[in-house]
Amino acid sequence: MGMHQYIKSLSDLENIHRCPGKFKYEEHSVAAHSFKVTQIAQFLGTVEEQAGNDINWRSLYEKALNHDYTELFIGDIKTPVKYASPTLRDQLAEVEESMTAQFIETEIPEEFQLVYSERLKEGKDDTLEGKILSVADKVDLLYESFGEIQKGNPEVLFTQIFEESLNTILEFKEMDSVRYFMTHILPELLSEEFTNQEELHEISNRILEEHEVEQTFVI
Repeated sequence: MGMHQYIKSLSDLENIHRCPGKFKYEEHSVAAHSFKVTQIAQFLGTVEEQAGNDINWRSLYEKALNHDYTELFIGDIKTPVKYASPTLRDQLAEVEESMTAQFIETEIPEEFQLVYSERLKEGKDDTLEGKILSVADKVDLLYESFGEIQKGNPEVLFTQIFEESLNTILEFKEMDSVRYFMTHILPELLSEEFTNQEELHEISNRILEEHEVEQTFVI
């Protein structure tokens, strides 16, 4: 037993497409998503650090880079489905944990098993690094959905994903990095030209109001 199967499995992540079963103008793999989330988390961590918060960079990078590795076992499940009910979400988490533990036990050398048990566990926790991961994950999802909306994809799902992503980001509105995202990045995104710009402005403004955030996007 060696690390061969683990290294080999990294290529499999390139073949797992996100949001399967729906027409998309641009495909995104789990591997590409993990890279983008790590880059976004790096930026958000920089904002937090410059605001005077301590960042455990090793923890942040490991959480971001590995956060979706377990999709190797169950594939990517569309966000609205995954969050349809707490029971379903818990069941999916249990399956992922069980299959991950089995993989580590059978494929990872014993001297590395504790390390990889830590690296491959759920990274979205109450630490600052875990919160940054939660935000970074949804920022990339928001951008993926926006890309389809901007290209004119008629699937309503992508508008739903945009809305769900923004809602989740705003659950962390007290974070310096989220305030920066809302003040500097989201306005730039929404200022770009696309066919249903008015609808996204209305959705964004409604969500901001629900989260009691004083900011308005206008066309």
